[in-house]
Amino acid sequence: MRTAPLLAALLLMASPALAQTEPQPSSPQVQPQPQAQPQPQGQAEPQAQPQSGSQPVVQPQGQAQPQPQPQPQPQSQVQACTTPTDPAGFPAWLENFKKDAVARGIGTQGMAALEGVVYDPKVIGLDRAQRKTFSQTFEEFSGRMVNAYRIKRGKQVIKKYQAVFDKAEAEYGVQAPIIASLWALETDFGANVGKFESIRSLATLSFDCRRGDKFRPELIAALTIVDKGDVPLHEMRGAWAGEIGQVQFMPTSYLKHAVDFDGDGHKDLVKSQADVIGSVAKFLSGRWQRGAGWNPGEPNFDALKAWNGSELYRKTVALLAAKIAE
Repeated sequence: MRTAPLLAALLLMASPALAQTEPQPSSPQVQPQPQAQPQPQGQAEPQAQPQSGSQPVVQPQGQAQPQPQPQPQPQSQVQACTTPTDPAGFPAWLENFKKDAVARGIGTQGMAALEGVVYDPKVIGLDRAQRKTFSQTFEEFSGRMVNAYRIKRGKQVIKKYQAVFDKAEAEYGVQAPIIASLWALETDFGANVGKFESIRSLATLSFDCRRGDKFRPELIAALTIVDKGDVPLHEMRGAWAGEIGQVQFMPTSYLKHAVDFDGDGHKDLVKSQADVIGSVAKFLSGRWQRGAGWNPGEPNFDALKAWNGSELYRKTVALLAAKIAE
């Protein structure tokens, strides 16, 4: 779903993929909107606490009560990451990361993908800008995303790849209109996958303080994809947050859910339409009820949460799928 790769990220990476992530086309895409991590509702910033714990200690008669010793107040993650990590430290961080990648089993081909990688300030700027709340109404959002082009193109794609869609439904139970709807909303059937170098984006986000723990596993997964030869390095491009391919899987989701549906020995979600169709079906299959409806109130509407937790997004997917199915 993109009016610029990754609406799924815009609505979900506030979980992606990545999430998936977050789950944004040049005319129809929307920039992802990751959000800052909020403080738990109703809880104040942690204050210095006595070392003795939460229960009062009864002192013997005649003895002075010892004064509790304050402990250092922890910094909140949001406060610590208001300012992006100094880019000057990126080269040293990358060298240490390479050692970790080797220890995790990344081979020669995957490690070569890290050579020459540099910090990308544009990625950090987009990451910080995505803290704004996504506040369009369903009528506003769906009115723009569910358009005549996507409906017509969705029907054409199903007709063109009917045998593949039939195979996906037989194997995973997921109907063709839902797969086509997600494919349309993510990248307009591969027309708008994004132009960011995935490894560079993921390395930059892994280095930065705000969500490094989230993105380092994604970077390892992306290197694994390259190492296995499923996607050549020069084709590892996508949205700014590291999403890959025609349905914008985050790398960890790619490793878990991508399937070789065309039987060529590779799980290629960049160029293989068959692999895209099969992989979307597999992704949804864990909660999908075979033959059941996907509109609000029907069993598979909630199953779409596996793709994106936003009700606004799920209602839009369901509406576009219904229009494609007509």
